[in-house]
Amino acid sequence: MTLRVMPPSKTFAVHSSLLFDPKKKAFRKNISIEIDRDTGSIANVYERNDEDDLQLQIHAGDIDLRGAGKCVLPGLVDSHTHVFLHSYVDRPSIEQMRDSCAVERVLRAASHVRAALLAGFTTYRDLGTEALGNADAQLRDCINRGLVPGPRMFVATDALASSGSYEIRRENKSLSGSGGLIVPRASDPCDGVDGVRAGVRRRVGDGADIIKFYADYRRKVMRFPGPGTSNTSNQPILFPPNDPRRRNPAVPLFGQDEMDAIVREAKLAELPVAAHAGETKAALMAARAGVTTVEHMFEDSHGLLNETLKEMKRQGTIWVPTLATVESAAPQFMEDCLAAVRKAVEMGVRVVTGGDTGVIDHGLNARELELFVKAGIPIEEVLEMATVGGWEACGGELTGYRFGWWEKGCRADIIALDADPREDEKALRKVGFVMKDGKVWKASGRAVDMITVPEFPPSMDMDN
Repeated sequence: MTLRVMPPSKTFAVHSSLLFDPKKKAFRKNISIEIDRDTGSIANVYERNDEDDLQLQIHAGDIDLRGAGKCVLPGLVDSHTHVFLHSYVDRPSIEQMRDSCAVERVLRAASHVRAALLAGFTTYRDLGTEALGNADAQLRDCINRGLVPGPRMFVATDALASSGSYEIRRENKSLSGSGGLIVPRASDPCDGVDGVRAGVRRRVGDGADIIKFYADYRRKVMRFPGPGTSNTSNQPILFPPNDPRRRNPAVPLFGQDEMDAIVREAKLAELPVAAHAGETKAALMAARAGVTTVEHMFEDSHGLLNETLKEMKRQGTIWVPTLATVESAAPQFMEDCLAAVRKAVEMGVRVVTGGDTGVIDHGLNARELELFVKAGIPIEEVLEMATVGGWEACGGELTGYRFGWWEKGCRADIIALDADPREDEKALRKVGFVMKDGKVWKASGRAVDMITVPEFPPSMDMDN
């Protein structure tokens, strides 16, 4: 009798008892997802009836995520991250950019992407290395080559900013332009229509998936330098303006013609555009220019919120409000920001989740989703924003991939919670299973395959 060894099946199935479907914005029962091992994509999605479920056969290689309390979701997307930053509570960003060596920052980043993946975030939209050039593109490539575990990354490399605007400030500058304290470059400075077009082209050449520019920033810090500002002086300025926000307000960095040119040039390269805007004034300009997303928009000093939201809806602009950063770094704006998010959703503006993660620690990404729920957004809407919405923020079809929902050809990014998010407000912190591109990285609450130990080759066998 000859025993035939059957090759492993090209596909395997993941079985769920409770699954969230972002396209339907609904929780569904008894769904199975068939996955193609070779492509790491979804091959089929089918629903089992109750009778089939009782008689379900689990084949070799299949994954059973059924069970009381388990809830299956597509892998989550964090639409605003900085992998080369860690919590500002631990160390202010200015010190990380100015003083931390590149080796430390790269090693921390490798830890950050691992933590994010294990937290169920299978895609990162990383919006600037903060003084490390295009190291994010290189880290993205290392993940894609299988050298380090981490989310799928779409990166901006350096953000664009006008001259003298987004940079590491210091008082020790030489009058002659030489000497003094030399610091890393925090952005790619460019000015004028031709200058910003060249800046976009430099970002494309450096490997960017996304073009990011600073529509505004608090660039007048050196008018009133001192403790608590972006420099090293401990000597306060006497009698500064009473309102701290007037000492260094967020003001536009580019004119409308320059913002328009950035978007036009990015469209030629078929790349999405993200605009940092702390104030609604710059956000309105960015929306008029046709950016893909506006980031932050914490303040409305000029009373332009309604006009800005209307323009964003008209243009199809996505808002990434980064509530987790508001909570951590600017809690005085929290209630206003929660109200603005509610208003935006009610007006039909596309809003998605992204925590500006790096301001808070990587691995705590779910806090952004919890704050959306706190803002009064139903959990079904929030989960859709963190999946399909994240794909749209990354560029949608421009990414070259489909992820964030259940459909043949989508990436096989699957996570399972050990609690039902409709019943447990902390359910998104309880990720017990993570798969990305058909590969399991976490099972039964434990990391899987994070380190590959090489096998001894036959040439090292003592008997040879």
